[in-house]
Amino acid sequence: MRHRVAGRKLSRTKEHRLAMRRNLVASLIQHETISTTMEKAKEVKPFAEKLITLARKGTLQARRRAIALLGDRDIIELEDGQEVKKGTVIIKLLSELGPRYLDRPGGYTRLNRLSLRRLGDNGRLVLLQLIGAEEKEEKESKATRKKRAAKKKKQAAEAEKAPESQGAVEAEETAEAQEQTGEQKPAKTQDTENKAESNQ
Repeated sequence: MRHRVAGRKLSRTKEHRLAMRRNLVASLIQHETISTTMEKAKEVKPFAEKLITLARKGTLQARRRAIALLGDRDIIELEDGQEVKKGTVIIKLLSELGPRYLDRPGGYTRLNRLSLRRLGDNGRLVLLQLIGAEEKEEKESKATRKKRAAKKKKQAAEAEKAPESQGAVEAEETAEAQEQTGEQKPAKTQDTENKAESNQ
């Protein structure tokens, strides 16, 4: 009998369950949204919320407790084909997520059911998300729009400057070409006169 035994076994040993829980929560903190099965998401959600509550405290004791529970995985991103370290999961948890949820007393995550099912075992898939991630995406998209607009303005300014300099260069080239053609025109007229005389 398993009366009053909390938690799901998920067909894993204790060590495997703990490692999987840590990995899923670290990925959630890093990417702010993950796709997994309903059972795993329901098992991971309380652990993630507990860690965010620790991050809201922001004390040294809370930091040490979070490292003990989660570990301190590096956040690595690809830039120009090279791996670049962008900090760690604990740093992001304490510096970004803790301050983000200071005014919120709980409920930092949400589950969104997907219409898709896993191909192997037809398992129900869900999105486990941090609340406020979509606002961050909107802010990032606004920032990228501003960057693109600034880049276009810069290119337009360079394009305006370039024709002026190119215009001066082209004027010099046309002047040189006219000088060369001006010297050659008398030679051509002489040739045409010689041909006319020979024809007569």
